[in-house]
Amino acid sequence: MTDDNKNNEVIVDLIAGWTSGAISVSCTQPIDTILTRMQAGVESNPSKKQNNQMHEFNKTAHTTKSFVSKSGITSLWRGSSAMIGAIPLQNALLMAGYGYGKRWCELYQPDSIFLGVFIGGCVGGMFQSFLMSPVELIKVNQQVAGKSLSSATSLVATGIFSRGIGWRGLEATLLRDGLPHGVWFASYEYMKQYLEKVESIDKTQNSSFIALFSGAFAAFTAWGVGYPFDIIKTRIQASEGREKSVLDATKDLLHESRGRPIATLYRG
Repeated sequence: MTDDNKNNEVIVDLIAGWTSGAISVSCTQPIDTILTRMQAGVESNPSKKQNNQMHEFNKTAHTTKSFVSKSGITSLWRGSSAMIGAIPLQNALLMAGYGYGKRWCELYQPDSIFLGVFIGGCVGGMFQSFLMSPVELIKVNQQVAGKSLSSATSLVATGIFSRGIGWRGLEATLLRDGLPHGVWFASYEYMKQYLEKVESIDKTQNSSFIALFSGAFAAFTAWGVGYPFDIIKTRIQASEGREKSVLDATKDLLHESRGRPIATLYRG
């Protein structure tokens, strides 16, 4: 394969990755907006008693109805521009970090496949955190505080260079993106190898099924590990005044849980 062909393949992969990511964000952003508002605790239900008794689905419906009635249907796509714009660099940082971490692990543990992909995923997730933390801070400011894209971007960009608000939530983002991405890559590799060994599954004819099922399993597992850190990150980024630490935000959530810490940490 010539260098020109390799370069063309890289360009095609980048465009395909950005396009699929942009479509994904556009389709899921309304869900993310409602999720973020629920995590931030900005939507209040009629009474605390009703709130305790309200089923999770009803809480979601109440949050959606309340937000749309106040802000309009298009407000569900707040924050999507920042996320779509960050996709190419996010993927580049993730895969660059994954490759670096995997090669480093293979240098010292050449026989450990799962450890290699786990370390690679953790490093890749940490790499992308330094991009996604300020990008998601822009998104949260739009979704929760109702700021415009230009206002939120200006606030965060100024804070980055002054070591101020621009890095709010970075520690929580590192926790959410680091370990869970390691779990994602390792879970994917484990399930893929497991399915390929099942005699009743023809891995040649069912390669797409194996990839899809393994990806779904990995995503479910990774979110199970990382979701509590996501709600902690949202609480930190949505808070006003002095920045809360990860520990302080966790204490606040547990205080709100009223004896149901698991349900609170997986709210939404």
